[in-house]
Amino acid sequence: MAKRERVVRMSVEQPLWRALTAYRLLTMVYAALLFAAAYKEFPRPGVAVGYLAFLAVWTLATSRKVANAASCTKGFLVADLTVAIVGIVLTPVADTQARIHAGGSTLPTIWTAGAVLAFAIKGGWRWACFASTFVAAANLAIHTGRPTGDTLHNVLLVWVASVAIGYVVEVARASENTLARALEIEAATRERERLARDIHDGVLQVLAMVQRRGSELGGEAEELGRMAGEQEVALRTLVSSGLVRPSRVSSDESRGALVDTYEVDEPGADDGELDLRTLLAPHAGSRVSFAEPGTPVPLPVPAAKELAAAVGAALDNVRKHAGEGARAWILVEDWGDEVIVTVRDDGPGIPAGRLDQAAGEGRMGVALSIRGRLRDLGGSADLVSVPGQGTEVELKVPRGRTDKR
Repeated sequence: MAKRERVVRMSVEQPLWRALTAYRLLTMVYAALLFAAAYKEFPRPGVAVGYLAFLAVWTLATSRKVANAASCTKGFLVADLTVAIVGIVLTPVADTQARIHAGGSTLPTIWTAGAVLAFAIKGGWRWACFASTFVAAANLAIHTGRPTGDTLHNVLLVWVASVAIGYVVEVARASENTLARALEIEAATRERERLARDIHDGVLQVLAMVQRRGSELGGEAEELGRMAGEQEVALRTLVSSGLVRPSRVSSDESRGALVDTYEVDEPGADDGELDLRTLLAPHAGSRVSFAEPGTPVPLPVPAAKELAAAVGAALDNVRKHAGEGARAWILVEDWGDEVIVTVRDDGPGIPAGRLDQAAGEGRMGVALSIRGRLRDLGGSADLVSVPGQGTEVELKVPRGRTDKR
């Protein structure tokens, strides 16, 4: 049995959640010990005891909530932050202003940072900024006079640290997704190579033999051989790129035509992006060669469909005017800021002035089907044709300006 590639995705966030769980437990114990060491100095220790008892119960009962991102919901984050802020606000009730201004800690002490860090790990630096701002406001509010330097230092430290951790989490999350995608592509590539070897050793060789024997026998066998040759090319394209699954030709009239109709899976809506290669790969056949980048060529769905339609119109012109035996080549280039698709054929070329004559006769194929589509996308279509040397159509679509005007 063939060995299949397996992609194991490891979360870089999970260690952070485990660390946060431990942090909350340790700082809860620290807050209780800190109060126990100075409870005689509290004018109303009962308030502190009641709050710290609730804090202990809350921390233990919600340990599973900070076990992972899925269980740490927005509702829990708000409730956890509320517990921390209530503890800060209750500090002047349990303690004296003199001790607070002298640098005394709040009732939850550094446990509060855990509530802010949960925001940072869950939602990134923006969520951390939101939570730390409320904590800072509560710390500043309990000082009736001017806040001490230590208070301002601690508030700023929590704010900066939480925002920094949130940013690091966002970067780590993006890197994790990129790595996972790369591993998936690598595994898919290896699997495709394995399938390609198996198909090459069996199906492709049989199709090539049928094509060769059909050509030798002639008659109906020759037609069967031609069809086998086309399916061989389509199958080679499938196993080499893994982009599309060709279906049967749409009608008998298209037999022998340069442009066939295939079924391609496309998004149901015009939102988002679409890999242009998935729309152009089905054109590959026995007389159409397709060369594309090894990475996706994303374009907005409307732009991708319009560009693919322009390519189809160019190939249709090759079929009509260059003859059934003409060959064509499609080249896709992704330059980052623009996408270029070149369609070239080895036909007789277009005589000088023929396009203007066709436009005067009301034949607007090149003008409307090709140049008109590219103009609506903010791009351009350049046609170069030399009699006896074929025709080349270069279609350019700039990124960022692909919305229809």
